[in-house]
Amino acid sequence: MASSPCGSNFDCGLEIKTRSVEQTLIPLVSQITTLINHKEKPKKSERTLRAIQRVGQAVSGAVGRFVAVGEAIAVENEELKEEMGLACFEARRAGNAIAQLTDVSTLEQPESDERSTVFSDRTAMVKAARMLLSSVTKVLVLADRIVIKQIITSRNKVLVTLDQLERVTTFQEFVQIFSQFGNEMVEFAHLTGDRQNDLKDEKKKARMAAARAVLEKCTMMLLTASKTCLRHPDCESARINKDAVFQRMRYALEQVIEIVTDSRPGGEAQSVLPISLYTGIKDFKGKVEGLRESLYHVSVESLSAQLEALLEQMEDFTDSPYTHHEQREGLLQLCSLARQDTHTLIAAWTQAQQSAKATEATEEVELAILKACQSVGELRKELHKIAVGRATELLKQHSEHLALHALKAGGGEGNLEAVAEYARTLSEQKEQLVETCRLLCHVSGTEPLEITCIHAEETFHVIGPQIISAAQTLALHPSSKIAKENLDVFCEAWESQLCDMAVLLREINDVFEGRRGDKKTYLSLPRPGKHSANLKTAKAAKLDSEEQSTIAKLGLELRLLTSDVDSEVERWEDQEHDIARHSQTISSMAYSMYLFTRGEGLLKTTLDLFHQAEILSEQGFQLCSHLHTFATQLVDDDKAVILSETEKLAASSQQLQMGAKTPVHGKSATFLKVEQSIQNTKGVMTVVVFLLPVCNKLLKKVTISALSV
Repeated sequence: MASSPCGSNFDCGLEIKTRSVEQTLIPLVSQITTLINHKEKPKKSERTLRAIQRVGQAVSGAVGRFVAVGEAIAVENEELKEEMGLACFEARRAGNAIAQLTDVSTLEQPESDERSTVFSDRTAMVKAARMLLSSVTKVLVLADRIVIKQIITSRNKVLVTLDQLERVTTFQEFVQIFSQFGNEMVEFAHLTGDRQNDLKDEKKKARMAAARAVLEKCTMMLLTASKTCLRHPDCESARINKDAVFQRMRYALEQVIEIVTDSRPGGEAQSVLPISLYTGIKDFKGKVEGLRESLYHVSVESLSAQLEALLEQMEDFTDSPYTHHEQREGLLQLCSLARQDTHTLIAAWTQAQQSAKATEATEEVELAILKACQSVGELRKELHKIAVGRATELLKQHSEHLALHALKAGGGEGNLEAVAEYARTLSEQKEQLVETCRLLCHVSGTEPLEITCIHAEETFHVIGPQIISAAQTLALHPSSKIAKENLDVFCEAWESQLCDMAVLLREINDVFEGRRGDKKTYLSLPRPGKHSANLKTAKAAKLDSEEQSTIAKLGLELRLLTSDVDSEVERWEDQEHDIARHSQTISSMAYSMYLFTRGEGLLKTTLDLFHQAEILSEQGFQLCSHLHTFATQLVDDDKAVILSETEKLAASSQQLQMGAKTPVHGKSATFLKVEQSIQNTKGVMTVVVFLLPVCNKLLKKVTISALSV
């Protein structure tokens, strides 16, 4: 069986944290594995000998080019010069050794020639391979430190400018420094976005996404809060509002550095997430089921202690003032049942151990294991039902944003009493949302989603008081346009977080129902020779932080539509049906476009997005074709409905395609085209969401009719 010289992770003792380093190593590992695992036949053909020599020379040549780059990096970065120089020296030496071992041109010389080759000395080849992979990995990891250094340097520049912004006293000075700050934030956003996509650890990716989301939203808040403070320098509520924004930005910047450097200030290790109820129940069930394998080497008493610790965590649900009485009673009954079934398991286990004949789990133990697992499984379902039900209820209650509208109205009228009244209402809503995020964290099902829940909790906790201070400022200065604009910005951030929470809720449900929480992205990037007519004169660009902030709401609406499509496709018995399959493909493409609006995913530039829009429109036309075919199987009224919606889909796909192909010039025009592409994609998705359940119902009707004939 073929094997890699450094095992499946091929990091040779060095931790590989990014996909780019891993992907760089894969071809090298493949070539070396080919050399080491060649078939050791007594007689080799000339063709085999030359092939092995070519692979060896290719490895050696690639290492030479690779080392040259490493040495150039060392020259530019004095602090890495010694380590990088040593790693490059070792890599070059190992590459030369492999070239010598695979030089089989003189292999057929008399047997007295004792020169080592890959055939005569496999141990030497393995040793050289290990040295090569170890040194190349070290060069890559050292080069990765430079990326980290770039992020830290960029953060430091942002911090310096942030300090300057906090101290400005005139509008002219503020505008000048904020322009510089905006450019620095764009650079930082690009560096951290690339790093986020490159990270292998999903928890770190989620933490990075949360920190970047804070910085993205706070940039606009900082602009309006600072301008308000400059316009009303003696206003205490304006100062409080501004200080909170600066504090949150500094905290988010520090979080980014913690993630990329794997440390906290002072050298502490990063904090571990508190264990959620989902994780605790999963761990408990795993230990219970593991009892089948070891009758004598497990302390079952520890199970009782573990369950009690788990049930103690239920207090987040049972003690919550927002948990309904019936739900609380139901939870307590399930807790009692789980405790009872665990005690029954312990008794059956103890009895089996005392039996001299029992060498494995008895029938009584097996039954007790099944009942204990079932009871905690029911407990998990009830917890999920309560948390998700509560979140759904809250999102419905706050969908019209009545408290925000009342605060805006009260502030604009200079009515301090009305602002105080609705500030209390918003504070209560904030507490409900914070509590609900905490409950969702317990049932989220994956660590990245737990991190997203914690981020949502922190966001509601911080933005609530900021909205109130902004409203108080407006009430004190009701004719101030900048104070009104500032309140609008904070209210939009609250609304945006509610949209994020709706997306989070759907992803938690996906995990609970067995669907993957991390959706597959569809990528169809431009390749040489394809779609070149539209791309030759166009210029690739990335959105800056302000543009991404503007497009974020549209992106979230698109994300919700992709979730709707996925949910509808799940209901199809035949998910390989042409209509279901093409709808799923369209949804995956739309999801990639949603990720673009967040500065994430594999669509990096506006050209990538426009190309994706073109491909999506083509899929839309293909779906129209399948819908026309399906319509031929239907009777008049049903057929008319499908054909009518198919016309809408064709029109939306045409609009999307024409918009994506229309050439534009200039930053503003490009952004408008991005906005229009997302809007047109929403149009396509809206029709698909409507068609899927209708087609599913009609397909069942057609099938039943066919069977009855």
